[in-house]
Amino acid sequence: MRELPGADLVQAGLADLEAGVESDEALLVSIGAPRLQALGLEVPSPVPAPEKRLYGRLSGDDPDSAHGRYNALLRRLVSFERAAECAS
Repeated sequence: MRELPGADLVQAGLADLEAGVESDEALLVSIGAPRLQALGLEVPSPVPAPEKRLYGRLSGDDPDSAHGRYNALLRRLVSFERAAECAS
């Protein structure tokens, strides 16, 4: 699955969740956890309320671009999920 679009974010998020790190990628994977688990990926300890936490982190960095960056991250996650479903 490494060649799928967004795989870099998903792999980083899974590694961060495994290590107990709350990163943007870990929060993104937590958002997608139900669908990712349905695809056969093990998602260790998803973070609760990941949508609010991710948006909060992004708006803390740059409030003016937070909405656009949040949506861009979600689009990459959905691209990965759709591509993984097709590859299965």
